[in-house]
Amino acid sequence: MKFYDPTGAKYGIPTYPRRLAPEGLATRRQLRARGLRPNGQEPVAQILWHGRRDPLTRARLVRVAYLYRLDLAAPVRPMTPGRCRAVAAMMRARRTCPVCQVTHPYVIPTSLGCCPGCADEPALAA
Repeated sequence: MKFYDPTGAKYGIPTYPRRLAPEGLATRRQLRARGLRPNGQEPVAQILWHGRRDPLTRARLVRVAYLYRLDLAAPVRPMTPGRCRAVAAMMRARRTCPVCQVTHPYVIPTSLGCCPGCADEPALAA
């Protein structure tokens, strides 16, 4: 079975294919879904799988997800009023167009660098 190395002899740390990780281990997303965080621990295992093919080289990319022990995980730190204000300020900055200074209800696309209305103006295209 490809990517199955529970001893870590081939990949350096224990490696499992998708959906075959042992009980008691979880990825960062799985920890977050349970309201936990890794708490500074190093990954104890990994999951490897083939991702989509690269459109240019047609090579199958290998994806990785690191696994952490559930018994060493800690609860997520609660959101304090200061952190809440900081997150709100960061999101407001991402929604404010640098050209027209209007705060939109959506995040400004980084591909445009400004709101779609400003990007469509002919003065900016010149």
